[in-house]
Amino acid sequence: MFRFITIFMALVLAVSVYASEDDSAQLLKQIDKNLNPESYQSYRKLINIEPDGKKKEYVLFTVKKGTDKIASLFISPASEKGRSTLRLGDNMWLYIPNVGKPIRITSLQSVVGGVFNNADILQLDYAAEYDVEKKEENEGEYLLYLKAKTKSVAYHRLKLWADKANKLPVKIECLTEANMLIKTIYFKEVKDFGDGIVRPSVIETDSPLYKNYKSVIIFAGIKKREVSDEVFTLTFMPNIESLRNQGD
Repeated sequence: MFRFITIFMALVLAVSVYASEDDSAQLLKQIDKNLNPESYQSYRKLINIEPDGKKKEYVLFTVKKGTDKIASLFISPASEKGRSTLRLGDNMWLYIPNVGKPIRITSLQSVVGGVFNNADILQLDYAAEYDVEKKEENEGEYLLYLKAKTKSVAYHRLKLWADKANKLPVKIECLTEANMLIKTIYFKEVKDFGDGIVRPSVIETDSPLYKNYKSVIIFAGIKKREVSDEVFTLTFMPNIESLRNQGD
């Protein structure tokens, strides 16, 4: 009888742990869904701010589909106009018009300099790249401890704070495997963009590795949009401007 009770309790504990893990994974997927529609287009300005206050600004048009496809087009400044980037899962490319063919880039590089790297600029859903190791809660926030599913991801671990009411991220700490802080990302100024999209309109980041530097992304618009898989190919990279014209 004692053995039966022990086995029963072990099964109950296993089911409880599994249910908790499943709930945490679903919460992360809900945060992703609230942050970005499954397929969308957006306009955003990226600003790099140096310690002396000097700024460099970029305007990007972006389209995303599903959990593993995202492409961006540089609209300004004039020196960058016509460049485009593409991410398919862990693979990333940069197209420069006068080069004439896409070149490989890595997640830790940055096509614009500053504190945001390519993985930040071409961000996929967090649930696509990370598993939830642990979840904590207080009165108003969740804290999710995330671990990368593969070693190709830019950050080995994330600590993600999310607002309980809106299930939107508030702050993310990006960490190495040894839990060294690489950067902190802040999500600010929640805005209603229409069509049920209510999300932070400003994303800021700073890093102890880049003292007194800061980078900011400001969303001017984001809306749901279905696009074909053809858009997310190397051969389409020179043609993203035509997609933008269709969307407008």
